[in-house]
Amino acid sequence: MSESLDPYRLPRTVLPTRYELTLEPDLPTARFSGRVVIMVEVVEPVEVMWLNAAELAITAAAIEDATGQQRPMAAVTLHEAQERVRLDLGATVSPGPYRLHLVFEGTLNDKLHGFYRSTFRDTQGTAHVIATTQFETTDARRAFPCFDEPDFKAVFGVTLVVPQTQYALSNAPVVEEHLTTDGRRRMVFADTMKMSTYLVAFVVGPFAATAPVEVDGVPLRVVYPLGKGHLTAYALEAGAFALRYFTDYYGLPYPGQKLDLVAIPDFAFGAMENLGCVTFREVLLLVDPQQATQPELMRIADVIAHEIAHMWFGDLVTMKWWNGIWLNEAFATFMATMASDAFQPAWQRWTQFSLARSAAFEVDALHTTRPIEYPVQSPQDANGMFDLLTYQKGAAVLRMLEQHLGAAPFRDGIRQYLTRYQYANTETNDLWDAIEAVTHAPVRRMMDAWIFQPGYPLVSVDNAAPGRLTLRQQQFRVTPSDEGEATRWPVPVGVRYRAAGQVHEWQALLDAAAVTLELDPPLEWVVANAGGHGFYRVRYTAPLLHRLTPVMLHQLVPIERYGLVDDTWAAVLAGTTSASAFFDFAQRFGEETDLDVWTVLTRGLGHLERLLDGDARRRYQERLRQLYRPALDRLGWEPGVDDPARTLELRGLLLRALAVTARDADAIAYSRTVHARYLHDSTQVEPNLAAAAAGAVAAVGTSDEYAVFLARVQQAATPQEERRYQMLLAVFPEERELARTLAMCLDGTIRTQDAPYLVAQCLRHRDHGRMAWRFVRDHWEQMLHAYPDNAIVRMLEGITMLADPEVATEIDGFFAQHAVPQGALTLQQHLEKLRVNVALHAREAETFATALRRG
Repeated sequence: MSESLDPYRLPRTVLPTRYELTLEPDLPTARFSGRVVIMVEVVEPVEVMWLNAAELAITAAAIEDATGQQRPMAAVTLHEAQERVRLDLGATVSPGPYRLHLVFEGTLNDKLHGFYRSTFRDTQGTAHVIATTQFETTDARRAFPCFDEPDFKAVFGVTLVVPQTQYALSNAPVVEEHLTTDGRRRMVFADTMKMSTYLVAFVVGPFAATAPVEVDGVPLRVVYPLGKGHLTAYALEAGAFALRYFTDYYGLPYPGQKLDLVAIPDFAFGAMENLGCVTFREVLLLVDPQQATQPELMRIADVIAHEIAHMWFGDLVTMKWWNGIWLNEAFATFMATMASDAFQPAWQRWTQFSLARSAAFEVDALHTTRPIEYPVQSPQDANGMFDLLTYQKGAAVLRMLEQHLGAAPFRDGIRQYLTRYQYANTETNDLWDAIEAVTHAPVRRMMDAWIFQPGYPLVSVDNAAPGRLTLRQQQFRVTPSDEGEATRWPVPVGVRYRAAGQVHEWQALLDAAAVTLELDPPLEWVVANAGGHGFYRVRYTAPLLHRLTPVMLHQLVPIERYGLVDDTWAAVLAGTTSASAFFDFAQRFGEETDLDVWTVLTRGLGHLERLLDGDARRRYQERLRQLYRPALDRLGWEPGVDDPARTLELRGLLLRALAVTARDADAIAYSRTVHARYLHDSTQVEPNLAAAAAGAVAAVGTSDEYAVFLARVQQAATPQEERRYQMLLAVFPEERELARTLAMCLDGTIRTQDAPYLVAQCLRHRDHGRMAWRFVRDHWEQMLHAYPDNAIVRMLEGITMLADPEVATEIDGFFAQHAVPQGALTLQQHLEKLRVNVALHAREAETFATALRRG
């Protein structure tokens, strides 16, 4: 291999324009064969051509010139380490059009990437095998030789040769179908638009499809494994809404010929935006809305909208290289939230988005954070970008920009960008320049600071001088550091305050270290980050916080109260606020009515419970009962016929907090009663209440109850019920049940798509997380072999809740010797969060316990 050749990028001497791809999968033997004709344009004289190929055997190769003359390659050399193939032409080829003919064979792997095999059992228990694809980021090369980089866009004509009994689909509609001489079906699909290799898809197996729903001329279907057609109606409704919504928002017609939403039994990601053939985990597509919780329904609507948003933003217009992954995913996350907010306004989706933003805040406050966009060279670099900073921080920054510029001007900039670059590839700045051209605001300068700088600001607010309000920015960290002290962001600050009996609003771009606002004294109260859309935290001086607290339930909207609680909890992690101070502050929210505020409160209070043992823990639980029970009593323990969606969810949240964290005997007994009703007839129990009751039962459950939960996993009526009960296997209190759960994650009982996430839940166990870690340590190589590569680092997120210094040292030592190349930086973030948690316990556990004993 030439030393001058980039190890991760192909030369630009040969450009593909069209693929004619034929594949013949053999499901029983887990093999496939194929042929591909690639039409290319040679742009300068070459003697060698390079393509991507991995885990393929190329059995024949030839080049055809414009006259139709073919000659075989002089040599074909696979370079497995670089995942590419060298084609020696035997002579110099002049610029012009050519056709490459390649014949190849491969294996349907079991790692849930490339062209892979999956198995499932239908409702009668019959085993079935499917073959499907997952190509993002660089796995199309495992299915056929190709130019596997996003800016090598081309047209794809796919043909599949499959058994007569098997269903098959790809990105485009079938245009021709006939039987082969050996009795198989040869299915020819229409040409796709010009697109990247990572968006190609094909699925073969025992599937069926709903009747198409016409959405402004686009046929929309849900494709599902046999026997699950009764779970498709909600996805059709949500998909039709999103397709129509985005067509209007983007101002461009849908770029494909049809849109299939396909449920895959084994899938390493949540979903994948293959043009016209979007693939999903079953749990994120197939659902009975009468049996699902509000979070489950919202998650499905979000994911469907996210993938459909990609049809324009990502598929029609695509990044040039993988450093742009963040913009694809962040924008789709932002747009999905917008679409879901329109689909079900009762969800109050933008308020609920605060929870996702908090998760990004948590990572971005670490020393091991990264800029949203950074240089990407290898496939491992690219795979490492699929994290909270890409999705949640990226989406939050886009929301902040949209709110700063105004929704309509922002949308007009997006329309200009998509129209200008359709079927092409772009860099991040192309988007900023398009928005800037419409709004005339300094968008690129503003966004460069947020995209290329790691971290985010803490805006401190004080009123030391009468008649003046001073705001200062500095980087927020959860551990003390001099790094980043000089870092500045252009912060779109919104301030609302009451002074001299009047409420005023003030907005500005805080570019400097500080800004002072002149106001009419006396100042009564002030809230910074008014509207709650800024990606920054706020710290008030004690006098300002003292003035704000009595009026917060009436003067602050829920998203602002959420931010107040979340910022206070972050200060606990950073060591600038004590656990006792947070607990005292939390108790002032007894009259709170908003779901998301209660969510962030119960999370922080639940974390504090893990600091305590013995008498201090019992005292704390009694105090929590005094906070949670009146709130649940006001709401009512049983659902009302007209309860809004968020009330249904809040009831479940409060019941679970009261039973699990506060260990209220009445709540536990009630949960067992509700769960028994559910097991007798699931349709007679409201789903949010049923899920909360199951969680409470598991937290105090017996061996007999564990057996009931395991049976429910194996006999679940819906994917959501299976997932719900599966994750609860990890919270039973006794070590023997946790050991059994861990064993099932490796013996094939739990699917490899799910097992890593269940292991992560085991690692979070309050009492036996240490045992779960030792299991991971002792079975590390087996897990690496069995689980999808992208899931390993997600599994390890569970270590962050371990607070034993000895275990933390052991974990650090283990990963000093064992790399996780698919998520090296994310692993370092997990390790830093672990150390933050250890420090929190060391700093606060005894002090907080003493304060509780004193009353």
